[in-house]
Formats: sequence, C-alpha cells, structure tokens
Amino acid sequence: MSSAMRIVNGKVYDPINKIDGETRDICIEDGRIVESIPDDASRIDAQGMVIMPGAVDIHCHIAGQKVNSGRKLMPEDHKRDPHPGTPYTRSGSGGILPSTFATGYRYATLGYTTAMEAAIPPLSSRHALEELDDTPVIDKGFYVLLGNNIFLQKLLKEGRHEEFRQAVAWWMNAAKAYTPKLVNPGGDEPWKGKRNTNVSDIDEKSNGISPRQIIEAFINAVTAMGFPTPPHIHCNNLGHSGNYLTTLETMRTAGDQRAHIAHIQFNSYGGEIGKNPSSKAAEIVEYINQHPNITCDVGQVMFGKAAIMTADAPLAYVLRGISKNKWVNADTECESGCGIVPFTYQEHVYTHTMQWAIGLELFLLSEDPWRVILSTDHPNGGSFMNYPKLVRLLMDKSFRREEIARVNQKAIAKTALNDLEREYTLNEIAIITRAGPARALGLRNKGHLGPGADADITIYDEMENKEMMFNAPRYVIKSGVPIISNHEFKNDHSGRLLHIAPEYDQKIEETIKPFFEDYYSIEFDNYPVNDSYLHDHEVISTGPLSS
Repeated sequence: MSSAMRIVNGKVYDPINKIDGETRDICIEDGRIVESIPDDASRIDAQGMVIMPGAVDIHCHIAGQKVNSGRKLMPEDHKRDPHPGTPYTRSGSGGILPSTFATGYRYATLGYTTAMEAAIPPLSSRHALEELDDTPVIDKGFYVLLGNNIFLQKLLKEGRHEEFRQAVAWWMNAAKAYTPKLVNPGGDEPWKGKRNTNVSDIDEKSNGISPRQIIEAFINAVTAMGFPTPPHIHCNNLGHSGNYLTTLETMRTAGDQRAHIAHIQFNSYGGEIGKNPSSKAAEIVEYINQHPNITCDVGQVMFGKAAIMTADAPLAYVLRGISKNKWVNADTECESGCGIVPFTYQEHVYTHTMQWAIGLELFLLSEDPWRVILSTDHPNGGSFMNYPKLVRLLMDKSFRREEIARVNQKAIAKTALNDLEREYTLNEIAIITRAGPARALGLRNKGHLGPGADADITIYDEMENKEMMFNAPRYVIKSGVPIISNHEFKNDHSGRLLHIAPEYDQKIEETIKPFFEDYYSIEFDNYPVNDSYLHDHEVISTGPLSS
C-alpha cells in the first residue's frame, strides 16, 4: 500500500459529505481516506486547485467480445491514434475503441478511477474479465446480459418465479458480474428467428412472454436479493421515433422499486416511426423528477466519430442500413445478440442535432442531478474522451449558445434548448460524475472523500474554460497511489474487479444443467467462472436472500 499523504489548500467538492468548495485537508493512508495522519507525511499543495473524488463511469463499453470485434472492424481508427508507452505506462492504440491499455490510461487522464462495462453475455465473461484485468489504473465491473436469456424466460413463462430468482443469483455468481442488464428484453430472439421481426410494444408477447413481464420479474428478483444496484434497462424501441411512451411504461413497471434506465436520451423521442423524431425530454424528466426510485444515465450524443455497439441486434441491423457502413451482427447462443456499426454524428443532420439537444435538455431540466448521470454510452453516443466538452456545455451557457448556433436549426427550433439558462455548478458536476453514479451503483467507498473511502482523488487546476480544466487534471491518485503528478504519469496501477456473489440454493443447478446439455456448445461444468480464475477483486455485499 501507499505511504501516508496529505493534500492541503485545495477547494474540496464532496457532495456526499456536503462539502461544496471548502478549503480543507485530505488525508490518505494505506489506500484509504483517513481522519488524520502524522504531520511529517508527504504533502501535495493544491493552492488554486479543485479537489474531487475520482470519477465513476456508470455505463460504457470497454471490454468483451463485442468491443474486440469492433476494434477489428476499425483498424484505420487505431492507426491514426497510437498511444505511446512511457517509463510508467504501456503502449496501446486509441481511436473510438481504444485498446485495453489506452482505455485505462485515457480514463485516468480525465480523472476517472472507476468504469463499469455495460453489457456482457455470460458466455463471454471470461474474455471480458481478462480484458478488464488488462485495463490499467481503474477499478471496473460489468453488467451481465440476462434479459434475453432463453432459460430464464422459460421459467417465467411457466410461472416458476422462485426458481427464476435462484437462477438469476446463480448466473451472477457464474459470470462474476455486478448486476443484470436487460437489452430490448424479449426482442432479440424473435429477430434471430425471423429477420426484421421485433417486439414493438412493452406488452407484446413473443415466445409466450412480454417485455413488461421480463422487466418486472428482474426488478422484483434484484430487489428481493438486495443487489447494490437495480437492473440496468435498455428499453425496447430504442432509437425509434415515439419511443418515449415505451420508456414511460418501463419506468412505471418498476412501481416504487428501484430501476436504472440506461442511455435514456436514445429513448426520449416523440413522433411517428419512420419519420423524424421530436423531443420528449420534458415528459421523461418530469416522470424522473417525481419518482425518486428511478435513476438513469443520459447517453449524450457528441458530434464526430462513434461506434454503435449494442446487444440490441435488431437496432444494429436497422442502423447498418442508414449508415451504409461495414457492420457486424452476431448471436451469442441462448443468451443475447450483438451488433456493431461504425457511425458519425454530424451537426447538419436533423436527427443527430435532435439527439444532441435532447441529451442536453435532460440534463438541464433535471431537478435532481443525483439521478440523471453523465454518460455518452461510450462509444455509442461518442467517446468518453468527450466528457470534458460535455461538462463545459453544461457549465457555460455562452459556450452552449455558440455550439447551438453551429447545428441544424430546424431541429433546435423543435426543442426547448434555446430557452434553458441553467449552468451546472462544480458541485453538481461532482454529483453527476462521481457521487451520483457511486450512490446509484451502491459503491459506498467510491464517489466521496470521507474517512474510509477509497483514496481515489482527482485534483484539477481551477480554470474558467471548464473543458480545458476537466481535460487535464494536475494530479490523479488511485487507491492512494499517485498515478499522475503535474500532468505526467508517475506510476502504474492494476485496479480491481468489482462484482457481487449473492446467495442461492445450489439445487437450482439441477434445473439448469439439462438445458445446457440440450442447447449449449459448452459443458455445464465449464460454464461458470471459478473463483480461482479471478485476479485482484472485491465482492460488493448484497442483502439477505428473501424467501
């Protein structure tokens, strides 16, 4: 572990502990924040600087089968953006889908110390775990794709809800995952069975079960088992005009239980299918404002290069027709699908501007920044390297107006963006990038600087230009180790895997095993990831399994 260290004279922004720009000392010992340390400990003088906890990316795509396929699909992108090695870091390749090494280092250069991979099929979990272990500096975990799992849907159709709950817990252990991810629930299998077939309504049944039934069952199960974060839901009809109604119904399905809606910007569209979308950000935010059980990340579109990367295989098929670009679409046996399409968001295009504006509306209309969290759904809405520019758009209305003037004005005229005067404060930025995602994920040692917290700390030079400020922290400390000092890498760090291990009745394996023998290409005994396979990791606690 690192030696003791004290940070002095900086302005501290720590919303969880209600510290808003106060000048105070931060003490570090053995990788944690502590109350005090000896006076002769080493010091960082942060005069004229801003101190925040390390940032947490609640939703990104940085590892696993789909990301590796995307890297192969875009070799020209890597060629143009090499990441050089240094005495403290390894070389890699950048672009919209950076290599593992470049991913970790580039997150660190923005002040991020934790990132959660958002969609891994259980069959790909070993691959994902190895890639995450290969990603330096940051702590990380992943959400496991279960919303289109055929065996789980079979249990639900037969009304076997207790076995369903036990099977979900088994799958979380088998994959070493953090929470279930539901992507276009109930929609992938009909599309794989008959091209261009998809569910279009949350109550439309396919193979005898509806999306609403799947969503409700997962929310009930995860709540009963006390997972640290609720299911993360990629709603049906993502990207289609008029889909805000589906989003509202999905949130209503949760009742008063917790649910997290992923990249909600892509599900906040009015209009009719086949026609240009309109903004329904106000209706979506109004529901979220009134229902404290709902959290979301925005999935902000940023102009320039992106890569559509989704387990929503029908969506990827549609987008490949729009982009006329190379693409990949793959099945993952009985578990999920995968679609990858290189994409570019263009300022003059009506739909792209509408998406950009809707994301900003969601942020600026939110009454509770704790529950509307910053993301670009990297790389779907744009690279995580766009986060500093997004922060400036939220904090600087003059800059925002300059950017509004550059985009498609017909689209802007159909939004409320020109009328929104709000400017985020540094405290609010600390919430949507740190405290909010940590709380939504149930990571009690992340997102704050109180005693006992992980010593994940970012120190920025205070600057008027917030894009420049957040693009280049002066210091980044991970688990008490100074990774970046005076803008240069001074150490490397491996980071930990974050996962859960809920209790379950082992008799459920007797129910699951015959299905594997009939339908899977891998033997049942080889499917779960054994604990001995894990490297540096931390098991995040869950509540007791309810009867």
